[in-house]
Amino acid sequence: MVKATKAEKKIAYDAKLCQLIDEFTQILVVAADNVGSTQLQNIRKGLRGDSVVLMGKNTMMKRSVKIHAENTGNTGILNLMPLLQGNVGLIFTKGDLKEVSEEVAKYKVGAPARVGLVAPIDVVVQPGNTGLDPSQTSFFQVLNIPTKINKGTVEIITPVELIKQGDKVGSSEAALLAKLGIRPFSYGLVVQSVYDNGSVFSPEVLDLTEDDLVQKFAAGISMVTSLALAISFPTIAAAPHMFINAYKNALAICIATEYTFPQAEKVKEYLKDPSKFAVAVAAVSADAGGGASAGAAKVEEKKEVVEESDEEDYGGFDMFGDE
Repeated sequence: MVKATKAEKKIAYDAKLCQLIDEFTQILVVAADNVGSTQLQNIRKGLRGDSVVLMGKNTMMKRSVKIHAENTGNTGILNLMPLLQGNVGLIFTKGDLKEVSEEVAKYKVGAPARVGLVAPIDVVVQPGNTGLDPSQTSFFQVLNIPTKINKGTVEIITPVELIKQGDKVGSSEAALLAKLGIRPFSYGLVVQSVYDNGSVFSPEVLDLTEDDLVQKFAAGISMVTSLALAISFPTIAAAPHMFINAYKNALAICIATEYTFPQAEKVKEYLKDPSKFAVAVAAVSADAGGGASAGAAKVEEKKEVVEESDEEDYGGFDMFGDE
C-alpha cells in the first residue's frame, strides 16, 4: 500500500473537516492536555453514534474553516477560529450538548505527578503508615513532613499539603508521590467552549436549570422596572408601580388640600376620625373569627350526628354483643 504524502493527508483532513462542518451544527471545543492516545480512543468509542471527535493542528483547522466559510458563505463558523488556541480538539455532535459533555467527563484517568507539571489541584498527603523503611526518611525531611518510626516503617503524623494548585511539581515531590504509589492528578478532555449554529457560549450555560432561568429572567425584569421608574418611561413591568405612585401623589394632594376624589374619601375620613379605622379593623377581625367559629360548630355538629348514627346501628346492644 502506497503511503500518502503530507499534501494528500492535508487535503483529506480538509475534506473531512468541511464535511463535518456541513453535517453538524453543534461543536464542543475541548482541551486535550495530557490525554493519551488510548484514552482518546476510548472517548471516541464512547461517543460513537451521534458524535465525532476530530483532532488536528490549529493552523490546519483555522485554514480549513476560513476557506470553507468563504466558499459556502457560512460566516457563522468563523466564530470558531478564536477558540482554536492551545492543545484543543473538536467534538461534532447531533446529541444533547449537556449529555455529550457529561459523557466526555467520564473518561478521566489517574496520572502520576511528573516533574515540571503544573498542578491542576492541591495535593495533600494524608497521615498513616507509608510502608517505607526508615532509610527513606530523607525524602520526608527535605519536604518538612513530620514522621515517626512505627513497627519498622515510616509513618506520617499529620496531613501535609505537598503541592498547591498552580505550582510546578518538583523532583522531590514527584519522587515521594511515586514511592507512596499516589497518582494525584486525573486528566481527560475538558470542554472549554460550545459552538451552536453560529453562537459561541461558555459550557457553564449547559448546567443552567429552569429555576436558574426563571431567577435570571425575574432579575432582568426587576432591572428594567427600576430603570423605567427612574427615567419615567412607561413599560408593562413598570406600569403598575407608576399607577400606584400616581395614586399616592394624588392622595397626598387631597390630604393637604380641600380637593378630593372618590378613591380618597375613605382615607380622609379615617384621618379625620381614627376611631372609624379601628372599628373597620375590628369588623374584619370579627368576620374572620365568626367564620372560624362557624367552621368549628359544623365540625362539632357532624361529630354528634356520627355518634347518634353509631348508637342506632348497635340497636340497643353494646359493642360486645351483650344485651
